[in-house]
Amino acid sequence: MRTLEYTVDAAENGLTAEQFLKQLGLSRNVISLLKSVPGAICADGKPAFGSSRLAAGQHFVLSLPPEAPSQALIPTPMDLDIVYEDRDLLVINKDAGVPVHPSQGNHGNTLAEGVTWLATQRGEPFLFRAVNRLDRDTSGLLIAAKHVISASLLSAMTAAREIHREYLAVALGETDAEGTIDAPIARKEGSVIQREINFQRGERAVTHYQRILYRPEADLSLVRLRLETGRTHQIRIHMAYIGHPLPGDFLYCPDYTRIRRQALHSHALSFRHPITKEELHFEAPLPDDMQRLLQ
Repeated sequence: MRTLEYTVDAAENGLTAEQFLKQLGLSRNVISLLKSVPGAICADGKPAFGSSRLAAGQHFVLSLPPEAPSQALIPTPMDLDIVYEDRDLLVINKDAGVPVHPSQGNHGNTLAEGVTWLATQRGEPFLFRAVNRLDRDTSGLLIAAKHVISASLLSAMTAAREIHREYLAVALGETDAEGTIDAPIARKEGSVIQREINFQRGERAVTHYQRILYRPEADLSLVRLRLETGRTHQIRIHMAYIGHPLPGDFLYCPDYTRIRRQALHSHALSFRHPITKEELHFEAPLPDDMQRLLQ
């Protein structure tokens, strides 16, 4: 069982337990869940209810019962590249070709099932919650929350753009040295998967990029990208929109065959730990297939 301990400070004197939980950044649903579990919320060793008033100096404790994994997941042995792990979260360097969640045609080969298998082998089953999602064929860093509180706080941080992500991509042609793409994205009519730039009904999408190098013999650029928004296929469609699609992208660059997936990698993550508040930064090197493409 994971327990989280806090000391009520002078500025929090007189708050109700529910107000204290809201101040921590927890969502309404998570607070309701905690209130429904006997003994999950305590102050100075005694159960605290939503309306209980807190006093400065009190010892406030949240106790989280373990969560069973989803019955829809098939625990599957998988070679996981775990970059960081503690009691609250995992940072995983995901391989290309690995879907994050099960879907039609993808069962027994997903990251969720691999992490679930690892947890059950340790006797620590938990409900898999990916914080930042990656397409099946995009490699790189992904955060998974280990319990409902870290998931809630990380989700709020994502919405507030407090989780900073940087991608590396190989693009066709010589891009500008740097630039910003501000073009709205919408689902393409008649397609379940494909997106398009659409200035009438699209949602605003902003991508900043910087060219790291250009290989004239291959006519390929390596670019660093930072997202200001997080639309589906945003980098892929934005780079195609400016005339520099990602090789291997079957949707937006279908005729390039020297790499079997879009040449896109989640390279760096920076964020504040949701529980300890420690500043964290992680990087994952460019994978072999993208390096070979540039060579």
